[in-house]
Amino acid sequence: MFDFRKLRIWQEGQELTFAIYRITRDFPKDELFGLTSQMRRSASSVPHNIAEGCGRQSARDLLRFLTIVMGSASELASQLLLAQGLNYLTADAAA
Repeated sequence: MFDFRKLRIWQEGQELTFAIYRITRDFPKDELFGLTSQMRRSASSVPHNIAEGCGRQSARDLLRFLTIVMGSASELASQLLLAQGLNYLTADAAA
């Protein structure tokens, strides 16, 4: 339907994913299969679902995938607050 690579929202989702991967590199090793993995999956879900929605045949399908994107973004926001509460991130890094 659309070339997702041209969409600014997809580009920003990619940058968000890169940032989360960089941030979580310094998390404790015992979080590798916990919070680190969850945050990386939530972040990467944003651009991946945008891309998948753009590959569908209808605007309705695209909107369904964008709804999933909003859920992933909310999940990531909650995980960032958890990481901040555990002192893995500063408030500035979490913003």
